[in-house]
Amino acid sequence: MSSFNRRAFCIAALAAIPACGFAPVYGPGGAGTALQGKVLVDAPITRDAYLLTRELETRLGRANPGRYGLSYAIDVDTESIAISKDNVTTRFNLLGEATYALRDFETNEVITSGRVNNFVGYSASGSTVAAQASEGDARERLMTILADQIVTRLIVAVPASGL
Repeated sequence: MSSFNRRAFCIAALAAIPACGFAPVYGPGGAGTALQGKVLVDAPITRDAYLLTRELETRLGRANPGRYGLSYAIDVDTESIAISKDNVTTRFNLLGEATYALRDFETNEVITSGRVNNFVGYSASGSTVAAQASEGDARERLMTILADQIVTRLIVAVPASGL
């Protein structure tokens, strides 16, 4: 009997979601579509910047020329997290931070800006080639995570800024 009550409560809660103003981000007129193909991401100058730009353009589309410009700066630090008894590091964390600013080209005003950070780990045990490949994969994963965080924050900022 209590199982039935829980189901009824869940159904009622789902029915109340549209009344709260919930709307799909990528639905018609949603905030996610407001930036599609309109954001010109700064040109990359490093491998990490290339990976971040690639992921941002995958999510926002490539604009040339765009109505908005997205500038960013990336900082990646390496941290040893596992050391063997022979004093050899076998595992690393990559700590990444990206600051960003979205500006309107027409008014030259910054619409939103912020900072995102995250980390990924990778193993350095094995051969040198395997460790380098592992680090490269970790950097790619880190830039994907940072791009996801930036896009999420941009989408959230869209309705508040009146784009």
